[in-house]
Amino acid sequence: MTKVKLAAMMFLEFFIWGGWYVTVSTWVSQTLHFSGVQTGWIVGSTAIGALVSPFLAGWVADNLMPAQYMLALLHLVGAVLLYLASNQTHYGPLYGIILTYAVLFMPTLGLANTVAFRHINNPKTEFAPIRVLGTIGWICAGLLISFFHADATSLPLRISAVASVIMAFYALTLPSTPPQATEPFSVGNLFPVEVRRMFRDKSFLIFAIASFLICIPLQFYYAFTNPFLNQLQVHNAAGIMTGGQMSELGCMLLIPWFFRRLGVKWMLVSGMLAWVLRYAAFAYGNPGSGVWMLWLGILLHGICYDFFFVTGQIYTDRKAPLAYRSAAQGLITLITYGVGMLVGAWLSGVVVDKYATTLADGSTAHNWHAIWIVAAGLSLVVLILFTAVFKDNEDKADSTLGTTPLVVEGTAVAEGTV
Repeated sequence: MTKVKLAAMMFLEFFIWGGWYVTVSTWVSQTLHFSGVQTGWIVGSTAIGALVSPFLAGWVADNLMPAQYMLALLHLVGAVLLYLASNQTHYGPLYGIILTYAVLFMPTLGLANTVAFRHINNPKTEFAPIRVLGTIGWICAGLLISFFHADATSLPLRISAVASVIMAFYALTLPSTPPQATEPFSVGNLFPVEVRRMFRDKSFLIFAIASFLICIPLQFYYAFTNPFLNQLQVHNAAGIMTGGQMSELGCMLLIPWFFRRLGVKWMLVSGMLAWVLRYAAFAYGNPGSGVWMLWLGILLHGICYDFFFVTGQIYTDRKAPLAYRSAAQGLITLITYGVGMLVGAWLSGVVVDKYATTLADGSTAHNWHAIWIVAAGLSLVVLILFTAVFKDNEDKADSTLGTTPLVVEGTAVAEGTV
């Protein structure tokens, strides 16, 4: 019964996130007519949340209240903020509300993981089936929005607000998860010297830099794929984009097989190459004879995400000292989903604005071919540099494969770390 409750928690957690995050860029760019930079910053608010969340979540977990109560409080406040955001029409107030929401929401990912890990006996085997309900929640949110044809409206924010209220009350029914800190929280404990020493390893340093750099063009996908598909008048864009999460589930099952045959370097290279191919497919795809290229770009998401990010988490887990694996995962997440995505939020907006044209009726058209070529080019540069300089001399069939809890779409789950 506990596992079912934890799985339902994950479903709601990611239903909330997927409900508003995928389509908010279409609403603000096509309905509210925000610029590309403004759109990028709104989508990039979660990157700022990712920068703040390790510190906020650590302080909360050590000093305030049981995790399930904090989940309830943050989601209840989040519901109010999402509803307020849905009623805004000007950039300043909307960005302020969304940014505040992101700073409060991102720690809930780690808190949800903390609750789950505390109440299962064997995370290595029991966590993945629980966590996969999160991906299903994200998919269901996209399908629901697509059903209502609500991509360009504020309805997704309100749907997520309602789900947040449900999550707030549901969290109160979760098993008690009190703080277990043995010493006060500090930044030094969050990223101890043993983790910082990992950067003395040339291979790990190159991996960390490449992870940061590849996240810059990645934000083009997260911020602008839904507006791109809607501007091409692709029917049910939000629903179609859930194909990416569906492909993740399949690729996750294939990771052990590929890992044993390719090893870390070529798994990471394959993931980067998939991003290049995805953006090339978007650049040359169209709703007519080239619709298969649009589908290809979406379905490549499994390889794009799993082969790079999940492999990267496995590699980090292998490189980190046993007692500091959680901290190492947190640091890589900070570098990628925090700093990398934040830079990408700004740069993607700049590029989109550069290739935007205001039409006579006041609407905005974009040269999407040029935009996706820029994203593909940036990804290709990182791919070439990484392939040339990264070396991993350890065995392909490393014994740590399978000991790291698997993750899907945007959340490091090792030991409850965001």
